[in-house]
Amino acid sequence: MPQAAYPGRPRPRPRLRPRRRRRGINPNSRPRLVLGRTALVLVLGLAGLRLVDVQAFQAPELSAKAEQQRATKVYIPAQRGTISDRNGTKLAFSVDAKALYAQPKQLLAQWNDPQNAKQHAGVTFEQHTQAIADEIARLVGSSVNEQDLLTKLRSTTTSFSYLAWPVDPAVAAKITKDFPEIGAEDRSWRVYPDGTVASNIIGDANWRMNTTPPGLHGVLGLENSMDAQLAGRAGVEWVDTQQGDNQVVIPNTVRDVTAAVPGESVQLTIDSDVQYELQQKLAEYVAKTGAKDGSAVVLDAHTGQIYALANDTSFNPNDPNSLAKATPAQLGDAAVTTPYEPGSVNKIVTAAAAIDQGLVTPTSLINIPSELHVADRVIHDDWVHPNQTYTVTGVFAKSSNIGADELAQKVGEQNFYNMLMKMGLGQKTGVELPGESAGFVPAMNQWSGSTFGNLPIGQGLSMTVLQMAGMYQAIANDGVRVPPRIIESVTEPDGTVVKTPQPAGVRVVSPQAAQTVRMMMRAVTQNARTPQEGTGVSAAIPGYQISGKTGTAQQVDPKCGCYSYTKNTVTFAGILSADNPRFVVGIMLDAPSDGAEGGQTAAPLFHEIASYLAQKYQLPVSSTPTPYVTLVQQ
Repeated sequence: MPQAAYPGRPRPRPRLRPRRRRRGINPNSRPRLVLGRTALVLVLGLAGLRLVDVQAFQAPELSAKAEQQRATKVYIPAQRGTISDRNGTKLAFSVDAKALYAQPKQLLAQWNDPQNAKQHAGVTFEQHTQAIADEIARLVGSSVNEQDLLTKLRSTTTSFSYLAWPVDPAVAAKITKDFPEIGAEDRSWRVYPDGTVASNIIGDANWRMNTTPPGLHGVLGLENSMDAQLAGRAGVEWVDTQQGDNQVVIPNTVRDVTAAVPGESVQLTIDSDVQYELQQKLAEYVAKTGAKDGSAVVLDAHTGQIYALANDTSFNPNDPNSLAKATPAQLGDAAVTTPYEPGSVNKIVTAAAAIDQGLVTPTSLINIPSELHVADRVIHDDWVHPNQTYTVTGVFAKSSNIGADELAQKVGEQNFYNMLMKMGLGQKTGVELPGESAGFVPAMNQWSGSTFGNLPIGQGLSMTVLQMAGMYQAIANDGVRVPPRIIESVTEPDGTVVKTPQPAGVRVVSPQAAQTVRMMMRAVTQNARTPQEGTGVSAAIPGYQISGKTGTAQQVDPKCGCYSYTKNTVTFAGILSADNPRFVVGIMLDAPSDGAEGGQTAAPLFHEIASYLAQKYQLPVSSTPTPYVTLVQQ
């Protein structure tokens, strides 16, 4: 039977199964979760509101600030190479300079800003700008006009204006210190220490803002034609700038720097002393003879190198006013760019061809009638004479047109034309100067019946002074014509000197023929009684055998299209000296007054130039005097 319960004892409570707790949930963390989620929603909401504010309301202001501060590419100017003469004398080099500028609108706005009232107390805007203009005019000098400065500084419509250029960096530093509102921009300035000397050859270079990158660039002469080598390559750096009317670099933001590469330096073959002398003497003789203009060249007899090349007028590249007033002729190299009919100086072609072919000797006799018919043309000499007998030497020493044409007939048209080509006529020499002309020689298929009567006496073709001198250089150099050059060498940025290759020579005549012609042409300067004197007596130099040729070419009268009897182009080409050639000098004077001839004008100019060369280079005198020879049989 079941056990009876004890009276008074509580009945035991049944054991309950413990409640299972939910895995992963801590009841104590619930408040924190709610709080975190609420905070996240609030943060996201605030971020969204901020985004709306930035994009919808602050966008214009932020864009403006971003525009005001941005990365800017800045060019680092390259040092432009120098130009020097054969002796190393610098003819063109660059120096650091500054360009002063102002921001007139900003200057006026700052002056009128009430916050600056105390700073400007007692001084008007006009007085302040007057003080700026006074200091710039005083320190910079005559290159600026004080009234122009005031006009720029007081402009109410101009955001940016250059005030002065070029300015010495020390001067610019003082001005910007005294007047911080004036800025100074880094530039370079080209200096030509000898002014007008060789300016036609060298040209000019100035600062250009409208190029990329801005910098010194050549505008004339070798400065222009060799600009790529001289200019070098600008460097680059990136900076942050504060934008406004003018960019202002934020300090310590320079990065990604690529260094500039300096330009190459050029050494010319010219001697600046000879160049100066040639320019002075040429200008003197143009004025003395009343000629319109003139040009001349001095060549090395063996290498063809140019020692001097000049016009009678030039310009000073240091002076902007001189450059602005210069004529196109003054800015160029007429001896290279401007061809002319040479006249009798071209008779060297006939002499060289006839002697080289063995057709005649210097003493061969030639009958010279009073006139000569060539096709439909009648050839005369410059003086009236009966039938005469000349030696071949006499034909050239007396400059007989009839005798030259008779000898040319012996040479023949094809051989004569071939000699013109070998002499380099009708073709560019390849000299490293801009604007070279090839001159003109008519092709044989264009010749008329009278053409072969004109060409041997220097009519119907044209040449430059440089080409004319080149013909005589061939005779001086024992028959080998060396194309003229004016660049001696180029020095690369690392200091490597690259010599200009010597051009290949062109064999024109044999050495024996060249020597014979050279000795024959000494009679041009022979001083004797009529009729045994040459046409170039005034070219002679005591102690030296001079070989050369005068030329007097009638100019074409545009009114009638015929040859003028009053206007001539006069020339002289000479070799110093005939027995030991060192230099060749070519001279042209355009239309000297009163129809003067080459023997009266260009020949005495040769005398002065050659005398200077002989003294400067201490050329040895000739071992024997020039022999007297018969020119005309009597």
